[in-house]
Amino acid sequence: MNSDVGKKGEDIAVEYLKKQGYKILERNKHFSKNCEIDIIAKDKKTLVFIEVKTRTTTNFGHPFEAITKTKYNNIKTGVFTYLQEKKLNDTPFRIDAVSVLLKPEIKIEHLQNI
Repeated sequence: MNSDVGKKGEDIAVEYLKKQGYKILERNKHFSKNCEIDIIAKDKKTLVFIEVKTRTTTNFGHPFEAITKTKYNNIKTGVFTYLQEKKLNDTPFRIDAVSVLLKPEIKIEHLQNI
């Protein structure tokens, strides 16, 4: 995917999440070649790991369709690594997904607890 499209989608998602009251802690946290968490945020007392998928159109399917089982497992690996590194093993957490469609107009969908 074009990294400009992905970056734009993540910026839109961050703004959306801030408006929903989320506190953004980190962006694009890399754990390995296959594991990156797009956004790590706090929703009240819950740590939220957010995968953002952006598409310019739905010609190639809905953005959520790009979150495969492999991708999800890589995200989970990153989540548990992060919790261990930060010694946050007792912290409640969840994994969310945000889809951003850029055309015909910007459309954001947010799924909690994927």
